[in-house]
Amino acid sequence: MAVRLGGFLFLAVLLSAVDASRPAINQELSNLFNELWRLDVNRLKPGIDYTISVQGRAGFVNQGSHVVLDHASMPLFSNVNENKLRNTTTFSRFMKLLDNYERSTGITERVTPEELTEINLFLDAVLETQVMKRAHQYLVSKGKSSSDSRQFKNQLNLIWFHLYHRQRNTGPDSCGFEHVFVGETKSGTEIIGFHNWVQFYLQEKNSHLDYKGYKARDQDLPDQDDHVLNLQFSWHGVMKPVGSAFIGTSPEFEMALFTIIFLMNTERSTTVLVNIDQCQMELVVIRQGRCLGTAYPKLLSSNSRHIGVNSH
Repeated sequence: MAVRLGGFLFLAVLLSAVDASRPAINQELSNLFNELWRLDVNRLKPGIDYTISVQGRAGFVNQGSHVVLDHASMPLFSNVNENKLRNTTTFSRFMKLLDNYERSTGITERVTPEELTEINLFLDAVLETQVMKRAHQYLVSKGKSSSDSRQFKNQLNLIWFHLYHRQRNTGPDSCGFEHVFVGETKSGTEIIGFHNWVQFYLQEKNSHLDYKGYKARDQDLPDQDDHVLNLQFSWHGVMKPVGSAFIGTSPEFEMALFTIIFLMNTERSTTVLVNIDQCQMELVVIRQGRCLGTAYPKLLSSNSRHIGVNSH
């Protein structure tokens, strides 16, 4: 009996240690992000505006390896309503920014007057959405942003579009927007960033990207309705062993979430555990001085599977 009880105690201590290694649910941000989720009227709907095929579970791949077993014979995206993308202002202006950057780090970025105009028009469109207006309101209430919309636009521009050095001994070669939404390669052997579904779809459509399969635990298999995926893919022949992205969400929704986490914290690296819609996820934000270094979601549980686990 004592041995059995000791076993239970050991298991309880082990499980509590696992739980302790993960941050507690941030309920305030969960509530806010669910409000932003409901306000995200530009989000595309699975099965209506797009269809994905998650296929097989991807295997382990070492960083820098070019040898990988493909567990997905078909593309991730079967179809996407491109008319909706083109006719939704934030999406259409977002897509114009995707070809403005050098793919490889170590190559100095040159921003043309036309590209500056595209950035300004995109930020103007984002600031007109209810999603970003609510995010702005929250940040003002916390003393993290000015109530003046022009100053808030400048703040967004600094966080997301200000160029900085990601690789030494070069000119400014990166920015938060490029890293998170466009993706970069390092030394020709590593994909860094690249956490956006629209860029994923467009690169896949143009045969620059090959989806290799999803990444998930045994008990938490993804499906075609999930709005966050952990996945594996190659891009221009370079492997990303484990990547992640929201699926279907608008650029303003993703920018709002990561901007709030960036401004509400001062640590170089911040991980927030939140429940959004039917998903439990970690949102990770890493700073590069006053700018964004990287930001991405990491899906922990989908289809409300975490509710039964966390209800004890």
